Amino acid sequence: MQFSRFVALGDSQTEGMGDPDPRYEYRGWADRLADRLALSNPDLQYANLAVRGKTTRQAREEQLAPALSMDPDLITAPLGMNDVIGSSDMAAVHGDLDAVYRVLHATGATVVISTYPDVTRTIPMGRRFEGKLLALNAMMREFADEYGFVLVDLYSAPVLTDLRAWAPDRLHASPLGHERFADGAAFALGLEHSSADWAAPLEVLAEPRRLYRHARDTRWAVQYLTPWMIRRMRGRSLGDGRTPKRPRLTPVLDDPGRSPVDTSAGLRRTNAARGDQ
Repeated sequence: MQFSRFVALGDSQTEGMGDPDPRYEYRGWADRLADRLALSNPDLQYANLAVRGKTTRQAREEQLAPALSMDPDLITAPLGMNDVIGSSDMAAVHGDLDAVYRVLHATGATVVISTYPDVTRTIPMGRRFEGKLLALNAMMREFADEYGFVLVDLYSAPVLTDLRAWAPDRLHASPLGHERFADGAAFALGLEHSSADWAAPLEVLAEPRRLYRHARDTRWAVQYLTPWMIRRMRGRSLGDGRTPKRPRLTPVLDDPGRSPVDTSAGLRRTNAARGDQ
C-alpha cells in the first residue's frame, strides 16, 4: 500500500515522548511508520501535528483544520488518553471524537486509530482509570466499525503489559514500545514485510522480589506521579506553549535518493536481551 501525504494528529504518544531523537527531541511510532511507508514511496510527505498533553477537544480545535488543509491520503488520529487520565466527561469525549472522525471519514483518506494499552498492568494507580479506559476503547472500536477506519488493538497486545515497553514514567512508550506500535500499524495497513507477531510478548524474565517492586513503585510515585498531580492541580500541561514538531508536510527523506533503514528487528532483539525495566 502506498501513500503520498501522511498527517498524524494526537498527543504525547504520537509526538513520540519516551523515544529520544536528536532531530525532533522525540521520534515515536508515527515517525517510525512514516519511515516504513517511505520504503515503498521515497517521495512521501509527512506532517506530525501531535503535541503532548492535548485532550480530544484541543486536538479538535487546534489540529483538525491544519490537517485537512494538507489534503492527506493517510491520517493517524488515536485520541483520548489524556481525557482518561484527566477529568474529562466521557460523554463529551465521545462527542468530540465523533466530530473529528466524521470529518476525517469525509476526506476519503485512510484513517488509523487505536485502542489503548491496559494501564492497570503497568501503572500502580492504573485501576483508578480502568472504567474510563475501557469506555474509550469501546468508542474506538465503535468508530472503527462505523467509519471503516483501520484499528490497531494495543489493548490486546501482550508486549504492552511489559514494563520494558514503557519509559521510566510508565505513561509513554519506550523506543521498543513505539516500535511495536509502528509494527502494529504497519500490519493493520497491510504493509509489505509487516508481521502479525508485532504484539508478541518479550522473553519472560524472573519476577522481581516484592520488596524490589515496592521500592520501584515508590520511586516512580515520587519522580513522576507527584509532579503530574501538581501540574494537574494547577491546571497546567506539558504541552502549554508548545508547537508541533512537524507542522507542515515535508519529505520523510532529506535526500530522496536515500532509503530509510528499518531497524525494528534489531531493536527488539537488543531490548529483549537487555531485559530493561
